[in-house]
Amino acid sequence: WLVIDRKVYDVSQFSKRHPGGSRVMSHYAGQDATDAFIAFHNDKSLVKKYLKSLLIGELAPDQPSFESNKKKSLLEDFRELRCTIEKMGLLRPNSLFFFLIFLHFLVLDAASWLVVWYFGISLVPFVVGMAFFTTAQIQMGWFQHDLGHCSVLRKPKWNRLLQIVVINVLKGLPASWWNHLHNQHHAKPNCFRKDPDLNMHPLLFSLGKTLSMEVSMGMAGAAKSLQMPHDHVVSFFSLEKRRRSSCLIITSINISSVS
Repeated sequence: WLVIDRKVYDVSQFSKRHPGGSRVMSHYAGQDATDAFIAFHNDKSLVKKYLKSLLIGELAPDQPSFESNKKKSLLEDFRELRCTIEKMGLLRPNSLFFFLIFLHFLVLDAASWLVVWYFGISLVPFVVGMAFFTTAQIQMGWFQHDLGHCSVLRKPKWNRLLQIVVINVLKGLPASWWNHLHNQHHAKPNCFRKDPDLNMHPLLFSLGKTLSMEVSMGMAGAAKSLQMPHDHVVSFFSLEKRRRSSCLIITSINISSVS
């Protein structure tokens, strides 16, 4: 069971047919999934038609619609900020920008093969071709990432089809595999055993002698979520820290312009 807009839904069977994967829904078992539902679904009116058959009740008036480990004021501020960003049009994609991104990595990819084909495989042409190819592959990865978030084209179906072309055909990786893992990452970022990006521990990296965890109770009272402490995230994910700092600066600028 999970909660969306104070309504309780039994998704036990539907989760097996969920396009985003069953684990995304199971991670919210006994919890409020309102914000995740809003973030993951562009056409909410269409999705709500599927929810009607899953509705089993509604929260009691005295029951809070957020987890006990979350602050209501921060949650309300976040939702207000999201509404402001949507009204400002900051979530609307720039078609020209994405078209130029798509065009430039196609040109780089073609140039990498043409350099090797025309000049041969001596050291200099090989290095130049490799530089073109590597740059194109990196840009393809970020472009398919935006497609996976359905942030490039208006309809989700168009995003999915173009994502298959980019990641399956041009990069040689399965889009379904990437979406399955990345959806979980954004559903429960930095939650140990729920965020696949952290499942590498302790094989590929180590956070001190032992991985510290904060245990909190879910809405149902039995469901537990394991959250990485903020100091570990900041200390050991230096590259992620720099990226988030840039995002924080951009967000601060946007907030200042709103106020």
